[in-house]
Amino acid sequence: MNRINKKLQEDKKLLSIYFTAGYPSLNDTVSIIQDLEKNGVDMIEIGLPFSDPLADGPTIQASSTQALKNGMTTQVLFEQIKDIRKTVSIPLIIMGYFNPMLQYGVEAFCKKCQEIGIDGLIIPDLPVDVYHDEYKATFEKYGLINVFLITPQTSIERINFIDSISNGFIYMVSSASVTGSQSGFGDEQTSYFKRIADMNLKNPQIIGFGISDNKTFTQATQYAKGAIIGSAFIKHITNNGIETLSTFLKEFNT
Repeated sequence: MNRINKKLQEDKKLLSIYFTAGYPSLNDTVSIIQDLEKNGVDMIEIGLPFSDPLADGPTIQASSTQALKNGMTTQVLFEQIKDIRKTVSIPLIIMGYFNPMLQYGVEAFCKKCQEIGIDGLIIPDLPVDVYHDEYKATFEKYGLINVFLITPQTSIERINFIDSISNGFIYMVSSASVTGSQSGFGDEQTSYFKRIADMNLKNPQIIGFGISDNKTFTQATQYAKGAIIGSAFIKHITNNGIETLSTFLKEFNT
């Protein structure tokens, strides 16, 4: 069974952390992954930096720009994490845009992910129909879960279609805006969380965008299986260094 599916079966709310590979420094990737697991994180999204990150807010964009300047590439990332399964057992997901995967070769990319022990991919700009028609068989061949995003604007028909072809979790974007932390969720977002929960989809939902502290984590996970923190975590390591990562995570280990 895929590690993502095993993790989703656990009787707890899941904390997933997103960080940009190669940031703050090129060779920080492996130590960040190892330290996140040691500090109780359930799942990790490794961001593959891209020069035109459409869905990312300023914090993640800045980290991507710096990571690219540091020399991060698809090949470098694969080289860095080739032995990651010797020390890390939680699910690892690569989140990135489709262009670098196309350049690498989709099948070659998927094969490499399987060899290294990557469990899934999140590709915000890969349309669900194109995935279904052209790439689903390849992803499944290499045991990879493809995670799709939904927003408050996604139609019921589209959500049901995404649910029907998914075999892991659905990434619920908390709002229509780009990524970034906020102080709390309003009535509109809370009713959206509840509306999706009431659909009783076969795949659990994990909420991302706007999760920054225990308050927003608790609000989100009232209606979902877990939540993803990205911008707030990157801000923390930018301002305080990766050595203080445990300080940031302390408030979630209650």
